[in-house]
Amino acid sequence: MIGGSAAVNQASAGDNVVRADKAVARSCFGALAAKGTAGTDRRDVTSTVDGLVQARLKPGSGAASDWDLAVFDQATGAVVAASAGVRSYELAESFVKKGQKLIVQACHYAGSSRSATLGVDFLALTPQGTPTATPAPPQRAQMVRVETPTKKEKNLLLASGLDVTEKADATGVEVVIADDEDRTTLAGTGLASKVVEADLSAKSIANAKADTSYAAKTPASALPSGRTTYRHLYEYEFEMKELARKSPDLVRVFALPNRTLEGRDVMGVEIGTNVNNLTDGKPVNFTMGVHHAREWPAGEHAMEWAVELVKGYKDNPEIRGLVGKTRNIVVPIVNVDGFSISREAEPKGDFSRFDYEMKRKNCNASDSPAAFATGVCKANPGGRERGTDPNRNYAGFWGGAGASSNWRNDTFRGAGPFSEPETQNIRSIVSSRQVTNLITLHTFSNLVLRVPGVADVRPPLDEPAYKALGDKMASRNGYTSQPSWALYDTTGSTEDWSYFATGGWGFTFEIGNTEFHPPFETGVVAEYAGLAPAAGAGKGGNRQAFVDMLANAAEPGTHSTLIGSAPKGYELKLHKTFQTPTSPVIQPDGSTKPPIYVTDNLDSKLSSTGGRFAWSVNPSTRPYVAGRYGRDPQGPPQQPAALVNPAGIPAINTDYPNDSVNVETAAFHVDGLPAVDNGKFTVAIDWANADTDWDVYVFDSAGTMVSSSANGGTTSERATLFDPPAGDYMAVFVNYAQADPATADDWAGRVEFASPIPPTYGPKEAYQLTCTSPKGKIVGLTDVYAERGQTVDVGEVCTRSARATKERGTR
Repeated sequence: MIGGSAAVNQASAGDNVVRADKAVARSCFGALAAKGTAGTDRRDVTSTVDGLVQARLKPGSGAASDWDLAVFDQATGAVVAASAGVRSYELAESFVKKGQKLIVQACHYAGSSRSATLGVDFLALTPQGTPTATPAPPQRAQMVRVETPTKKEKNLLLASGLDVTEKADATGVEVVIADDEDRTTLAGTGLASKVVEADLSAKSIANAKADTSYAAKTPASALPSGRTTYRHLYEYEFEMKELARKSPDLVRVFALPNRTLEGRDVMGVEIGTNVNNLTDGKPVNFTMGVHHAREWPAGEHAMEWAVELVKGYKDNPEIRGLVGKTRNIVVPIVNVDGFSISREAEPKGDFSRFDYEMKRKNCNASDSPAAFATGVCKANPGGRERGTDPNRNYAGFWGGAGASSNWRNDTFRGAGPFSEPETQNIRSIVSSRQVTNLITLHTFSNLVLRVPGVADVRPPLDEPAYKALGDKMASRNGYTSQPSWALYDTTGSTEDWSYFATGGWGFTFEIGNTEFHPPFETGVVAEYAGLAPAAGAGKGGNRQAFVDMLANAAEPGTHSTLIGSAPKGYELKLHKTFQTPTSPVIQPDGSTKPPIYVTDNLDSKLSSTGGRFAWSVNPSTRPYVAGRYGRDPQGPPQQPAALVNPAGIPAINTDYPNDSVNVETAAFHVDGLPAVDNGKFTVAIDWANADTDWDVYVFDSAGTMVSSSANGGTTSERATLFDPPAGDYMAVFVNYAQADPATADDWAGRVEFASPIPPTYGPKEAYQLTCTSPKGKIVGLTDVYAERGQTVDVGEVCTRSARATKERGTR
C-alpha cells in the first residue's frame, strides 16, 4: 500500500499554455526535438519528490486539434512517460526521483488549434501512507492450482475473494496468491491446492529479460507489424493514428464517447473501403482486447489484426476481398487506465510496493471505503485492488454467480450494470452499429468461449451454428471450444450482453496456456502466427481464427439482410427498445434482491446512394426471448437402473481426488439409438442424516470426469450428464463426512434417465424501420421481421412515401 502528499504543480499560470503554429505528424515520444522545432513546445521541470510525475494536456480554445505529450529524462534522453491520444486529452505519468531533471515535450500532431493547456504535477509517495514508515518486506506471490472438481467447490473458491484466473478445467482452477493474507484465505477454504509457479516476481523479471533478449536478436517477428516487444499505451495510440493517416480511405481512427476515470480517451480504428461512410450497410466485425489490465497479449493480438487488415488489403487477395465486404472495428485496449498501470509498473516483479503489474480492474474507486479511494490510481492505499472488473459490469445476467459485490475482489461487478465508462463505450458501438461478429480477447487458458456464462440459462436456439463457428476457430488456434459456464459461472460478461441483446455472434478467446503476459515470443508471436510452442502451431493460429470470423461476417447467410430501394440522400434507420432483467442480484450476505430491468436502445442507420440497397443486420428477434436450444426425442429414455453399493463404508475422505483409494465405485452402462434416446442421465444417491455428506463423481470409459455432485448439508446428490454418449461409465462415491462415524449412514443409489428437452420458442420481435428525407422529414415507417439467414425485401419504402408526400404537397 502507498500514500501520497499533495501534488506540487510546476506549470504555473504564466507558462501552462503550449503553442505550435504548425501541425507535424511525428512521434512525440520517439525523440526529444531541439528547441524551436516546428510543431513542438517544451518545458524544463525538476522533480520535487520521490514519487510520481503527472503531465496532462487539455484542448486549447478554438478548433479541435490533436496534441501529444512526452516526458524525457534530461540527462539520458530516455522516455519517462508519454501519451498520444487521438484528441488532446493526454496523461503521461511515471515514477521519478527527487531532483530528477525532466523535459516535458508537447507535440502538435494534427488540426488547426495552435495551443493546448499543460499541467505538470509531482506527487510524493510513501510506503504504508506515512512518511516515516519502513517499507514492508516483499511477500512471495505465487500461482497455485486449486482443486475444484464440483460446482460446490468452484462456488466456494469464487466466494473466497481470491484472484481467480481463467485457467480452469473440470477439476481445478489456477489462482494468483499475492501474499500471506491470500495464503491464509486459501487455507481457510479447506480446498486442496498445489503450487504451479512458486515465485511470480522472479517469473516476471525472467520474462522481462527474455523479452529483451528476443528483441535484441530478432530484426523482425512473424507478426504483421514485425514487432518484437510489448507495446506501451502511447505506442498503441500513435500506431492507430498512423494507420489512419497513411491510409485515410481505408482506416479511420476515433475516440469512444466516454473518457476514463483518469481522463484518458479510449481509442479504436475502423477499417473498410470508403471507411468514412459509416452507414453503408455492411456487416460489422468487432475485435477488442484488454478488459483486464494485466492481459497484455490481448491488446497485441487486436492491434496486429488491425495491421493485418490494412496490409492484407494491399497485398493479400483473400483479405482484400473480405475487407471489401465488411467493416472492421478494432479497440485494442478497452481498459486503458488499468493497462497503463500494469504495463508501466515499477519496479518489475515486486508485487508488494508500487508494482501493480498484476492489476486486473479499472480505476473506479466509487465503491471503495473513503480511506482507499484517495490518491491517483497508480498510487493509492487500495493498491491494485481498487477498481471494477469491466468484464463483470455488462448487463447480461449482471449481479449473479461468478462476480463479486466486494470492491476488493478481482471480479467486483461495479455499482450497477454499465456503471463503468469502459463498458459504456463498448455498449455504444454495439448499440449503434450492426455488429454481427464480436471477439473479445483475454488471457489465459487456450479457450474459445461462447454463451451462456451460466449453465442454467441453457443454450440459445443458435447453439448448433454458434458451436460450429467456435469449433472452426478452435481448429485454427488449437484451443478448446466450449460454453463459458464450462469454465465456471460468470455473469456480466461482454457477449452475455451483446449476443443476447442483438443476436450478433460473440466469443471470448483466452489466449495461451501459461500466464497473463508471458514472454512476447511465445505469448504473442507464436499464438498469433501459429508457431511452436503454441497449440495452434501449423494450424494457422489466432490469425487464421480471426480470418474465419471475418469470413463468417462477410457471409450473408450468417446474419439477416434487408434489401429494397430508396432515393439518393435518404436515410433508413432501424430501431428497437426493450428491457432485459439482470440476474437476481446477490447481496454481500448471500441473499438476493429482485433483478434490475435494463433498458437497451438499438439504433443503426443506412444512407442511401440511390436505387437498390442491401443492409446486413442482426436478427430482429433477440436471442434472449427467441427461445432455447433442444431436440425432439427419437425414442424412449432408458429405464432406471439400481446401483450396487459395495459392502462396508470407506474411511472419511476429504482429499479426493488426491486420495482415490478410500472410495466406493459402481459401474453402469448407457444405451443409445435406435433402442433409446437419453437426453440426460442422473446418478442419484440418498442417505438418512443431513450431517452425513457423500459426494459422487462420474467418469466415462476413457477415465474422463463427465459429471459430479458434492453439495453440503443435504441428504442427496445428483450428478447429471446431458446427451450422454452410449457406453460404460463408472460412479465414484466419496465419504466426505459422517454424522456419527460409529453408526453407518450409507447411501442408496440409482441411475435415472430422461428424454431430451425439446426446443422452446418465444415471441417474434420486429425492428422499427423509418425512412427520413434529406430535409429530416419521416416519409416511411414500418415494422420489419428478419431472422438469421433471411433476406427480407422491404420494397420501395421511401420512394412510395416520398411520391405520396410530393403529390399531396402540390395539390
